[in-house]
Amino acid sequence: MARISLLLLLLLSLPQQLSSLPWPDTAQGTMAGLILTALEKATLFLEDRLPKINLDGAVGFQVLEVQLRGVQEKWAHNPLLQPLSLRAGQLANTLFALLQNSIFYLKQSDPTYLREFQPSLQPGFWKLPHAWTRTNASLVYPWLEPLDSFSEESSDACLVQLLGTGTDSRQPCRLSDFCRTLMTKAGCSGYSLSHQLLFFLWARMQGCTEGLFLQSQHYIDIFCANMMDLNRRAEAMGYAYPTQDLFMENIMFCGMAGFSDFYKLHWLEAILNWQNPQVGCFGKPDTKGEPPEVPHRQGVLRRVRRREKLFEDGCSCHNTATAVAALGGFLYILAEYHPDNGEPTPPTRSPASNYQDGAASPDAQRIGRPLSISS
Repeated sequence: MARISLLLLLLLSLPQQLSSLPWPDTAQGTMAGLILTALEKATLFLEDRLPKINLDGAVGFQVLEVQLRGVQEKWAHNPLLQPLSLRAGQLANTLFALLQNSIFYLKQSDPTYLREFQPSLQPGFWKLPHAWTRTNASLVYPWLEPLDSFSEESSDACLVQLLGTGTDSRQPCRLSDFCRTLMTKAGCSGYSLSHQLLFFLWARMQGCTEGLFLQSQHYIDIFCANMMDLNRRAEAMGYAYPTQDLFMENIMFCGMAGFSDFYKLHWLEAILNWQNPQVGCFGKPDTKGEPPEVPHRQGVLRRVRRREKLFEDGCSCHNTATAVAALGGFLYILAEYHPDNGEPTPPTRSPASNYQDGAASPDAQRIGRPLSISS
């Protein structure tokens, strides 16, 4: 995979004059091709292992299908970009068919989990950002709760309550006192933090606008600021396994929330290099010549998910799902903005108006004291 690193290095060193070339012939067009190739390989993995893919794995590919549709739409009307648009559209069509078939297998392997979270697999649930902002380092917590701050079972219960798919109620946007406290708790990190963000992100997808959900953007800003901090820590540690999964999940969720600074080109390079080139999946790396796994320290990303599906060859359903959705986000923002180096620099404004709530962020009190960090 050293070839990818060298190619991206060459792309980033191209002179600015080349920006006058037709887009597919520039660094950006080449990067789009690299990402599409990686996603096509990952889709072959999905097709090969479809009967054994769990729901979390399917959700990542569902997000990717939505991202590919967005990319296809943006490129379709430019004759120079139509080959890339066609390629994205064909991949989206393949994913649509595979995901429809995956529901048959999920009904057999985990029917309760499917019933509870099937909205996340439905067309129209995931909505792409169309306005962008950047994380605010002053919102980073000065302290962290022990990893993980609450259980996956508790998180799932609150998400089911939000979706209205539980056995006790079919009314979405419900919020118990327990879930209000859990999902706004300060100092969380790891998967607890990413699931706090997911809760408010799904509230937007569901169109929840009352009560606490009027403050959705406020909490999203806080959570993504802290997820950025964790990703920078993971990068400083050399992305040691098993930090890669949550690193990519943070890019997936905060990218869907409209934070452009998660799309750093050197992070794209890292993710592309983690793909198994033969199988197309992401997961546990070949340990030959790799640094040992990093022991647990406060603020380090780690956790084995309860429903994780790890294959004998090291392929992971969850790693692959977060990887394809992160890569799909890189492709989507490339279609909107064509960065020459560093990271995309779209207009900075709140993404709240992208979604159904459209409410401005209130001047609510921050959770945790602000802490400035260097970039």
